[in-house]
Amino acid sequence: MAHGPTHGIPQAPLPLPGVSKIIAIGSGKGGVGKTTVSVNLAIALARAGQKVGLIDADIYGPNIPLMMGSSAQPRVGPQNQIIPNFTHGVKTISIGYISPGDKPMVMRGPMLHQIIRQFLQQVEWGELDYLLVDLPPGTGDVVISLVQTVPLTGAVVVSTPSDVALQDGRKALEMFSSVNVEVLGMVENMSHFTCPHCHHEIDIFAKGGAERTALQFNVPFLGSVELASSIREGGDRGMPIALAGPESPLAAEFYEIARKLQENAEEAAERGGDVIEIS
Repeated sequence: MAHGPTHGIPQAPLPLPGVSKIIAIGSGKGGVGKTTVSVNLAIALARAGQKVGLIDADIYGPNIPLMMGSSAQPRVGPQNQIIPNFTHGVKTISIGYISPGDKPMVMRGPMLHQIIRQFLQQVEWGELDYLLVDLPPGTGDVVISLVQTVPLTGAVVVSTPSDVALQDGRKALEMFSSVNVEVLGMVENMSHFTCPHCHHEIDIFAKGGAERTALQFNVPFLGSVELASSIREGGDRGMPIALAGPESPLAAEFYEIARKLQENAEEAAERGGDVIEIS
């Protein structure tokens, strides 16, 4: 029997040539420090000798240009490929480089899908060990576009330990499960606060909630990050705390999370298949 036209049938996800592992970093809600975790993990992985790229997939609220201290508009190279910015040892792309300032991006789902595809397929990523994708908060269109375009090695879910954040964090865990993306681990951000005067820990958001949730959902717990003004200040200045190196107590938390993520991602990649080499 002759087959009819295949218009409208979704194309299977295709690996990116030269890119070994693609990891989505998501959260169920905004304000939990997902981008802070993304940029510091990217820098920690790069400082550990990995070739790292970072996509700002939060099209409506792109914060990576500010946090990475990079605002240059990307150049366009041969074959109309976008050359990503290179800051702090990490290749980055963001809609904030292309449309800077405070003017909001107003667009519908199909336009979002097209931008995500461009960031993946029309950027000259070259050889990468890790391509991290900083997702927008929630469980919407961008995640669907991502999993339809490229095969993901896995995902990381970021949450504070508060019950409200964890309620949405559980939705993120279920979302990745529903699209058959392995969760490589949870990160508890703003886990606790250390008083600068008495040096006692203050439990603001019920420390340990994300670790208990990870256990409940049978996913790895990658570690916790302290609520500290210097982490926020580093992001605001475009100098993330991870630049201080693993000897810095606050940066060390990100380096330990990056180490565990790398272990889990290597295992997941071995289960997932080979990388397409750049010809």
